[in-house]
Amino acid sequence: PGSAKDGSFSSPESNLPSPVKQEQAKAEPLPDLNAKILYEDWDDVPPSSALEEISEEEAVKIIAEPLLPLHSSTLRDYVDHSETLAKLVHLGVDLSQVEKRQKAGQLLLTLDFEKDIKKILLFLKDVGVEDNQLGPFLTKNPYILGEDLEALETRVAYLKSKKFGEAEIAQMVSRAPYLLLFSVERLDNRLGFFKNELGLSVKKTKNLVIRLPRLLTGKLEPVKENLQVCQIELGFQRNEIQQIVFKTPKILTASKKRLKQTFDYLHNIMGIPHHMLTRFPQVFNSKLLRIKERHMFLTFLGRAQYDPAQPSYISLDQLVSLPDEVFCTEIAKASIQDFEKFLKTL
Repeated sequence: PGSAKDGSFSSPESNLPSPVKQEQAKAEPLPDLNAKILYEDWDDVPPSSALEEISEEEAVKIIAEPLLPLHSSTLRDYVDHSETLAKLVHLGVDLSQVEKRQKAGQLLLTLDFEKDIKKILLFLKDVGVEDNQLGPFLTKNPYILGEDLEALETRVAYLKSKKFGEAEIAQMVSRAPYLLLFSVERLDNRLGFFKNELGLSVKKTKNLVIRLPRLLTGKLEPVKENLQVCQIELGFQRNEIQQIVFKTPKILTASKKRLKQTFDYLHNIMGIPHHMLTRFPQVFNSKLLRIKERHMFLTFLGRAQYDPAQPSYISLDQLVSLPDEVFCTEIAKASIQDFEKFLKTL
């Protein structure tokens, strides 16, 4: 309490505002504070209110960002909104192919390029995948971007422990992009299957999967069926099958129907014995139509001789591997025009 003019002290009650003064105090307006003054010493621009009125000129200048689509059947709609997708496209990843793979699109949309993807790209480069192959590799196998880095390194370490060289591992990973998705146990079982089923040595088993690494990633049922076809239906001995498979691994994944048709024509029509087919199993990779056309042309010319003990012998390799012009001039001893005229008579 303050002192009165007469020197006496006023009581606390006397200092309380009267009801009239209270109403006046309530009615008294708040001072009008200028926002510009409040922010004149701030570095940042004052935030604008959602209710603030703006001129038509200012409204025209506002650029609204496109909304992220909630649902879409293509990854194209997300590229402008996703740094990850944009960088993958820059690497050469074909998103139109990626989105065809089950749940691959959803996976990419959940990944952060710097946090999740960059380390996988560096890992693939260390394994030996070339820069210009990263895009095609990830197009075929986008799932590797969601794999644990330590697990990937463990699988590479396993291959090295099996005496696969760095260049061989790089070749296998590049040619069979899904290879590193397989666990160590599964890779070990696959190598053991081909070694035991074919009766190959460790060295030959390694050589087999290096040349056709998709044997480690594909289904085993077609392989088992083809081995049975070769032994039971085509009549090859076990040691002959070993030689055929080692020379031509693709025979393990070939169509059974095509395999039987080719054998039937070579063995039953052309008279090629089993031991000759074992020496030149590459003939099973050739188109049957090509074999038929060339054999019939040689028969027409009287030059269809496939017995190495006879003069004018023609090997199966020469029959199927040479270009038409070379085949005509060197093997058939005729012109390419003669061959073309003959084909029109068929």
